This record gives sequence, structure tokens and C-alpha cells, in this order.
Amino acid sequence: MRLLIIEDEAKTARFLKKGLGEASFVVDVASNGVDGLEFARNVDFDLIILDIMLPGLDGWEVLEGLRHAGRTTQVLFLTARDAVHEKVRAFELGADDYLVKPFAFSELLARVRSRLRRVPARPQSTVCTADLEIDLLRHRATRAGQRLELTTKEFLLLSLLARRAGEVLSRTVIAEAVWDMNFDCDTNVVDVSVRRLRSKVDDPFGSKLIHTVRGAGYVLEAD
Repeated sequence: MRLLIIEDEAKTARFLKKGLGEASFVVDVASNGVDGLEFARNVDFDLIILDIMLPGLDGWEVLEGLRHAGRTTQVLFLTARDAVHEKVRAFELGADDYLVKPFAFSELLARVRSRLRRVPARPQSTVCTADLEIDLLRHRATRAGQRLELTTKEFLLLSLLARRAGEVLSRTVIAEAVWDMNFDCDTNVVDVSVRRLRSKVDDPFGSKLIHTVRGAGYVLEAD
């Protein structure tokens, strides 16, 4: 699916493009409202992430121009402006969602996916993949009946991978979910932690569950 980010803060735009690209979206970026509206009018995007405070045209004008042109592309406002009347205005103009900065990338990604494909949440207390069993309430994990001695972060990492088994998770998503931090390409904390987790979850057993997907991230699934 193809997304458009209209954001004038270069650092934020780079972060969004990197994270969403790792989540398998095709991402285009416009750094001002004029270019953003031109993009949005002439290219079929699945969703647009739109800031309000933009040079050229502000977010309100971009959205109005888009709707007046008959484009029904879904729009998610991502802005530092958090007044209730601004949120109301956004929805009255035809926005589909509104997220206030500073934001958690995992929440943004969840909102994007929920707009594009509705997936009902399924509460779980125990997660199983092959012979791996994780008790989320008791913070215990076993494999082939053997208790795994995991640190708190290792348990969080394994739980994340297991709850989303079969889904490739990018380093950006993992770092934010487990360490509550934005992923820095110069930081190898995710890779180091995955190696340590593998030494406990995979190395003592015959089959491997944690797999690397080059250029994308990690996935937990049975061979």
C-alpha cells in the first residue's frame, strides 16, 4: 500500500518514512502543503499523514483542497496542536483520524493499519507457537516443557514476537515496544537482544523459531 507523508520537519519525516517503509508500505514525502496537495490530487494513495503547520498551504487548506477535488483518500492528521476545537474542525473537514505529537510510532502504525484493514483485537493470556508456550499473566515461558530463564526485556521481546507470530516486525517497532525508544540506526540493542534471546529459546532445541528477514526485521514462526 502507498502512503503520503506531508510533513515539513525533516527529522520527523525521515523517521516516519523509515518506520513505515520497514512495515512494508511504499512511502512518499512532501515537505510543504503546495507539493503535498499536488501529490494527493494526482496520485492514488491509500492514506495520507498530514501535519497542520506547513509552509505554502497549511493542513486545513490541503484537506479542503483535496476534498473539493473529489478525492476521498483517508487522511490522518499528525500534529502538535491538541485543542479540542481543532480536532473537531479536522473531522468536520473530512479527516479520518487525528494523532497528537509527540506520538508513539507503534500507535501511529496501529492507527494506519486499522484505517486500511480492520483487524479485531483478541485478548490473550497464553500464547503458543510450536512447542513454545508463554504465560503473559505470570510472565513465564517454556519450550518443550522446559522453563526458559529470561530477563524482563527478553520476556517482553519474546512476548511481542509471539503475539504477532508470522508477522515480520521491524527494528523500529521492536525498539519502541520493548525499550520505549525511537530506533536509532547506530544502536544495535535490538540485534544484540535477539541474539541473546535465541541462545535461550532456539540454541538448546532442534528447531528454530526466531528468524531474521534481511532488510525488514525479525519474525517468530515454526519452520
